[in-house]
Amino acid sequence: MSVHSDWGDWLPRAIADAEPDGLALWYLGCNGLALKSAGGATAFIDPYLGTGDPPRTIRMIPVPFEPGDVAAADAVLATHEHTDHVHGPSQAPIVAGTDATFYGPGASVDVVHEEEWFDNWDVASDDVETITEGNTVTVGDLTITVGPANDPDAEEPVSYVIEHEAGTVVHGGDARPGDFAAIGEEFDVDLAVLAFGAVGMIPNKETGEPEKTKWYNDENMLIEAAGELQVDRLMPTHWDMWRGLTADPTVLHHHASSFEHPRELEIVEIGDRVDL
Repeated sequence: MSVHSDWGDWLPRAIADAEPDGLALWYLGCNGLALKSAGGATAFIDPYLGTGDPPRTIRMIPVPFEPGDVAAADAVLATHEHTDHVHGPSQAPIVAGTDATFYGPGASVDVVHEEEWFDNWDVASDDVETITEGNTVTVGDLTITVGPANDPDAEEPVSYVIEHEAGTVVHGGDARPGDFAAIGEEFDVDLAVLAFGAVGMIPNKETGEPEKTKWYNDENMLIEAAGELQVDRLMPTHWDMWRGLTADPTVLHHHASSFEHPRELEIVEIGDRVDL
């Protein structure tokens, strides 16, 4: 399977050409994030360039780039094992074509073996590392700590705390509130990237019959998670991705208005850049 994008290579070129003063982040749609530091470290978290599995999951946004157009990367990190977070056609070419190491919990690494990254994309075996909660990974001038994640739909979910002298970012994967308070107590979180979406009717994987589905935080849950993290800025993600589960992130202003956290909503669309 190959990935095709009608956006060309402008986004990976923009990332490669960027010289941030601190830490720059690009939203890749779905739950994907690219980060580049002042020191030149480049990391991707959950980049997904697939189109889903129609008619069950139908991608509603463009595929922003082709993985072979990524010229430089130091790390590709997965928060959990679901297809839109670990996906060989999206991620293996980045690992194989750059100096990147793939990091993921055990269930995510299992997907790497099931999809035969080593044979199908010539990924080297030592370019894949299994991480567990509490581990710390150094990627250039980024310090990445593996945190907890309350995601009842995943087998082995984690979150990532990315520290840089410009600030601290938390990527929560698809996690809901419940396990973020420990991160909020230990770290001074500047920006949280958290999954947000509607409840919708999605065909059951086995029967094909529509069933009520809730995979992500609703409005109240997202603000609760931000409160646990004691975060300054909140970036909602995933709301743009799947037909039947899309949502309007601007409504979060009303839900956040009377709470101490978050202090600011960072509403972004696919391809947008945010700086710390």
